[in-house]
Amino acid sequence: MGVEEEFLLVDPATGRPRAVGHAVLATSAAEVAEDDLAAELHREQLETGTKPCHTLDELSAELRSSRATGAAAAGDVGVALAPLATSPLAVEPTVSPSRRYEEMARRFGRTASEQLTCGCHVHVAIDSAEEGVAVLDRIRPWLAPLAALSTNSPFWLGEDSGYASFRSQVWQRWPSAGPYGPFGSIEGYRAFIDSVLGTGTVLDEGMVYLDARLSRQYPTVEVRVADVCREPDDAVLIAALTRALVQTAVDAWHAGDEPDPVRTEVLRLAAWRAGRSGLEGDLLDPGTWRPAPATEVVGQLVEHVRPALEQAGDLDTVRELLAAVQARGTGTRRQREVYSNTGTLAAVVRDATDGTLVH
Repeated sequence: MGVEEEFLLVDPATGRPRAVGHAVLATSAAEVAEDDLAAELHREQLETGTKPCHTLDELSAELRSSRATGAAAAGDVGVALAPLATSPLAVEPTVSPSRRYEEMARRFGRTASEQLTCGCHVHVAIDSAEEGVAVLDRIRPWLAPLAALSTNSPFWLGEDSGYASFRSQVWQRWPSAGPYGPFGSIEGYRAFIDSVLGTGTVLDEGMVYLDARLSRQYPTVEVRVADVCREPDDAVLIAALTRALVQTAVDAWHAGDEPDPVRTEVLRLAAWRAGRSGLEGDLLDPGTWRPAPATEVVGQLVEHVRPALEQAGDLDTVRELLAAVQARGTGTRRQREVYSNTGTLAAVVRDATDGTLVH
């Protein structure tokens, strides 16, 4: 498994995003491996990536190392790396200089120009594309509870949005984003991709922004529902549960168990509730598709993947990390607490850059 994280590049004093992504990459080019840091749609962002990992300890070390690398590169040009999924302060993002990004901005207008959002993408290795599609079909009911654990974007354009993850709301503006229906086979998956591309709506397959998809670059399933997490431990938790979901789905596929036929429209409602209240309210129970306390639904998620967690030796670590996030709350709670105590959104940004990157 591996993790890609997107971060804001912010002024350390004011907390406002700065359009220096190109400068960060240029400054770090001689010292950082090509895949360690990457540009994103906007110049106010930077993406980091871990190497493939086998254990949670290894992943934890990699996440902290990649965050430290990104923070050091940002510091070289006078900005800080902020693990926030949206900017608390109002900003007019600047599109990164590439033909693809410029065409996205032209074609999608405000949807692209306001898309300054930062996510966490988890890759889990698969043995074949057919196995990957079987996974995609079987993890659908559990992606909303997974997203709820990562919520870290309550503020938008200088105000509290009322959502635990407003990033998820902004992200849904893309016409190809969000929950998806079952594919049934690799042929069904490819037919879907060809159908989407055939509409001429998106630029390329990279813009098929499903909540989970087959990676175009690696032999992996890529799960894309999470906000970038304020705490690196929360990213480890998301990755551990994602890998366990993938293994559980593979085992069910080999056992001949059919996927849950839940409609995509219901999954959209589940995703909306996860973004609205995160761990602070009700989520939809994948067993009944009725509201239930988030703690219960997350507990069901852990129970659903418990054999896979036990097999990987991850169960105790996941329980510890889950207890920690449930006790202190996700990044959303922390942001709101800091704002309540200080009255300034700049303090929210400074708090996110202080001690949350590597510790």
